[in-house]
Amino acid sequence: MKSFKTGFAAVFFALAISGCDTKTNEQSEAATDSVKVEAPAENDLNSDQSALLQTILGTDKAEGTVLRGISFGDPISKIKASENFEMFEETADHLGYTAETPQLETIDVQYFLTPDKKVNRITVDVYLNSPEATKQLWNAGKNYFTKDYDAPKEEPNKVTWNKKSVRVNMEDVSKGKDYGLKFQFVPTDKNVLAAK
Repeated sequence: MKSFKTGFAAVFFALAISGCDTKTNEQSEAATDSVKVEAPAENDLNSDQSALLQTILGTDKAEGTVLRGISFGDPISKIKASENFEMFEETADHLGYTAETPQLETIDVQYFLTPDKKVNRITVDVYLNSPEATKQLWNAGKNYFTKDYDAPKEEPNKVTWNKKSVRVNMEDVSKGKDYGLKFQFVPTDKNVLAAK
């Protein structure tokens, strides 16, 4: 019986040492496998918001265009021919296009249509990565439209400009950890739609 106790104690002691060794190895393996996660640099997280505003507005700024080379009253065929964002939605009353930046910011443009398929309103939703990006795009938008459309009417989280037959609203729609701005382009003169 004495040899059984001694043998049992030896096995128990060997298992205990082996268990300690395994935990030590697991801890050192975990330490070498773990990667230090650093917060992304501001440039990695956010686009240049002035350049992003230019992407939103488009390059065609011909006289009479409202946004991205499109004017109120333009037919659906002109939108389909000129819009270079990816179409994500086509319904009886609007067309939706989207684009994503390298920083995974998203721009959604919706062209709303009259019953005879002509543009009568445009909205742009911009989904951003941070409050800093939202503030920068807000300031870039405010500077651009104030220069082009004169002094705005300001409310908390919303700015409105009027120029001839166009009203532009820019609204900060950030909630919690979702950041972004909404732009709305609306005709103020119904004759603009009838003219085309």
